[in-house]
Amino acid sequence: MPTINSAIARKDKPMQSDAKTVKQYLAELPADRRVMLEAVREMILNNINDGFEEGMQYGMIGYYVPHSIFPDGYHCKPSEPLPFLSLASQKNYCSLYAMSLYGDAESLAAFQTAWKATGKKLNMGKSCIRFKKLNDLALDLIADHLRDITVDAYVESYKQAIKK
Repeated sequence: MPTINSAIARKDKPMQSDAKTVKQYLAELPADRRVMLEAVREMILNNINDGFEEGMQYGMIGYYVPHSIFPDGYHCKPSEPLPFLSLASQKNYCSLYAMSLYGDAESLAAFQTAWKATGKKLNMGKSCIRFKKLNDLALDLIADHLRDITVDAYVESYKQAIKK
């Protein structure tokens, strides 16, 4: 069965794990990556609001709105629960995918402004915050962002975003 480590050799596919559980995913990682992702995961679990669930989604650690709360699921793939946040080890860095920022320009702008005030460099794509060291992240800011978003508010924001 392919693992994260064998995925590194596949140039034609994004870094995805075949792990079925978060524990298995973390166990596949090199020690330095495991320690870093475990610390980010702990911050997430300590700050994410009730209603979101953790599991494997799209070959990464995912935090999502379960079908029991939002039966429609993700519009691109309704069989999948609505993604909220993902955490992954990529080939050259680690990533935190914050879908709550991707779909909300106002929240994204506020987040970017607050990040700049931390003095840390933000390496971010549309929803992906890339980091090589734990210290690259503004963990307190990310924790604040997570605490600010309830499941209901996220679902409502998502519904508005896909209407556009």
